[in-house]
Amino acid sequence: MFNITATENRARTGVLYTPHGEIQTPCFMNVATAGAIKGAVSAHDMAEQLHTQVMLCNTYHLHVRPGDELVRNMGGLHNFTGWQGPILTDSGGFQVFSLAKLRNIKEEGVTFASHVNGARIFMGPEESMRIQHNLGSDIIMAFDECVANPAKHDYVQASCARTTRWLLRCINELTRIQAQRSDGAAPQVLMGINQGGTYEDLRIAHMQEIAALDLPGYAIGGLAVGEPKEEMYRIVATVEPHMPQHKPRYLMGVGTPGNLLEAVRLGIDMFDCVMPSRNARHGHLFTWQGVINLNNKKHAQDQQPIDLTCTCPTCTRYSRAYLRHLLKSGEMLAQRLLVMHNLHFYNTLMQHMREHIAQGIFEQFYAEYVDVLDKRV
Repeated sequence: MFNITATENRARTGVLYTPHGEIQTPCFMNVATAGAIKGAVSAHDMAEQLHTQVMLCNTYHLHVRPGDELVRNMGGLHNFTGWQGPILTDSGGFQVFSLAKLRNIKEEGVTFASHVNGARIFMGPEESMRIQHNLGSDIIMAFDECVANPAKHDYVQASCARTTRWLLRCINELTRIQAQRSDGAAPQVLMGINQGGTYEDLRIAHMQEIAALDLPGYAIGGLAVGEPKEEMYRIVATVEPHMPQHKPRYLMGVGTPGNLLEAVRLGIDMFDCVMPSRNARHGHLFTWQGVINLNNKKHAQDQQPIDLTCTCPTCTRYSRAYLRHLLKSGEMLAQRLLVMHNLHFYNTLMQHMREHIAQGIFEQFYAEYVDVLDKRV
């Protein structure tokens, strides 16, 4: 399923094989929460113009609306959305964190109040596996509890134990589901999630525990949820030596271009984050010189593209002045064009990282850009 093709210190490139195509790693997965990128970006745009490799969809949101059974009846997410490449679905576990005021955690699972209409929704490991099976994604995530940072050691320790118990239930339910399938489709791949807050002892113990289950891949969850970035890097550096070397590694919900550079240097293969699309919709754009705010008046008569070196559809056609006008006028076209730029930038950044690791010069690339890409211009 996963072959490592080159290494430079901890950084590595690889190929992850899925039923819907190969994924070249390290990669950034473009977040289509409800089956679409916010900002009017289509599956065709992702495939033909943005160099997207993986689309990530949200289990909880699709369960709430339009309903995972409807998606199944429409032929799964690939047919429903028109995206024919690899799809990863999260488990719904992050909503245990993000909807903290609307949920109740018990051993059986989590009861949510729907953010749409307040209806009560129960989701546990078995429900998460069944929902993700209905969605038909290639890679599915185990149901876990993401705790806020900081949290008390005793609570995080108990949470890790519960996450492991939930993982075992996920494995059992997925095994049951796949044994009953008769459609001949390739089995879905389950990745486990490491938790433990910012406690090194808990992180290591939990990673060792779930690594013993020999799953196809592993993620580090529960970071980028309020802790300083230095804490995040410390935990990633602590956990990575205990992650199986020949399995893909996924750092969930991360992050800025600088975060990606740091984490790839620490041996991470896969990433996702809403940041590039969310920031774009508010006029905050990533360039090779740093981050620009298109709302600033200095761009009102700027005939340059967002980035002189960028080959995205936005930069090859439009000036900063016109894009700022669209943004300030509230035109929907502004969101589409700006989101396309930021996603193209992220996917291109990952491509450059792969190329530099393959050539053995990633450290030079890292040193040149790590302090530049997150800087406000």
